Amino acid sequence: MKDRDPPWREYASAPCYAHQLDPLYRDLAAPDGATRRDVMRWRKSERERLRALRNAVDAEQRADARQRVIQQLEQLLQKSEVSVLGGYWPIHQELDLRAWMRRQAEAGMTIALPVIRGRNQPLGYSHWRPGDAMRPGPWGISEPVEDVWLEPQMVLAPLVGADQANYRLGNGGGYFDRSLAAARPLAVGIGYDCARIATIYPQAHDVPMDVVVTG
Repeated sequence: MKDRDPPWREYASAPCYAHQLDPLYRDLAAPDGATRRDVMRWRKSERERLRALRNAVDAEQRADARQRVIQQLEQLLQKSEVSVLGGYWPIHQELDLRAWMRRQAEAGMTIALPVIRGRNQPLGYSHWRPGDAMRPGPWGISEPVEDVWLEPQMVLAPLVGADQANYRLGNGGGYFDRSLAAARPLAVGIGYDCARIATIYPQAHDVPMDVVVTG
């Protein structure tokens, strides 16, 4: 587990993250069209490479990774005043925390799942309980049928890659970045150890995770 700030800090961040960039990244974060296109091409290739590594993880390794991640998440929850947790419904061999979310809900935690509310819009989070009816979202990700909007204090964001500065490489839709720019809960990136890379070459729209948890 790698964290940026103590998990019990107030759930707020500065509106600009430029001051957090390593000098190595500053040129690549500049608003240059050609550089941006190069970075986007690199990210597409890197996603394919990292997904192949993730797909190669066998069932036993997945179970071990899930348990290590759960242990770290439970430590975070013990240190944080979280009553509403934003989870996720896994796709493409993402780390599957659904059984753990069910246990958390049964223990009294309020769980919300992300809902895509429109193109280029921040995600909404809708209340989810074990057994609730689900519907396929625009990306094929299951969402609660009933929209009961909540504001999580902590959100879990599945990742394809994560760099040394806690910047997350996702699936490319940009929904999590837009959501974290609009509201700032404690953001926790979730993935496998094989997702760790040196840098994603962060751009102006990228928002770093507060914590990255891998197993």
